[in-house]
Amino acid sequence: MLYVFDGYTPEIGEGTYVSETAIVIGNVKIGDNCYIGHGAILRGDYGRIEIDSETAVEEGVIIHVPPDSVGRIGKKVTLGHGAIVHSEDIGDWAVIGMGAIVSIRAKIGTGSVVAEGAVVTRNQVVPEKVVVGGNPAKIIREVKEDEYVLSSQIKHIYVDLAEKYLKIGMPRVPE
Repeated sequence: MLYVFDGYTPEIGEGTYVSETAIVIGNVKIGDNCYIGHGAILRGDYGRIEIDSETAVEEGVIIHVPPDSVGRIGKKVTLGHGAIVHSEDIGDWAVIGMGAIVSIRAKIGTGSVVAEGAVVTRNQVVPEKVVVGGNPAKIIREVKEDEYVLSSQIKHIYVDLAEKYLKIGMPRVPE
């Protein structure tokens, strides 16, 4: 569901699927060919949320930014089920694992992976192409080249899924 708030109407790109059970409020801009999953909450009520193309916001993700801030989420990013994102910037091709927390004004470098359940703390900066995990998140290792190939294949699954949802719909089961 899309909601106007404080004079802002969410902007949804071409080929982007937004589940009818997702909540997208106010100052939110979503790029082309994205997937916004069931139960996701994108709160553009204090600050602006910008999501670039071919990004997957999986089920149950919460995205919110501090007042008068912009939270940028790059191209071909995956936000795993149940992640909580209050970050300032998530670079292109990054992966935020299921149940991870990316706290206020944190920055995630291009191609980096935040492991499932990890906590990236307030103002923390994660460099490019590393895997971080734990609480607080610490660098575990560099991302391996073969992981980029697999990641590319997985990321395209959500682009295809968004297209399928838009094409065939999701009718309710009659009571």
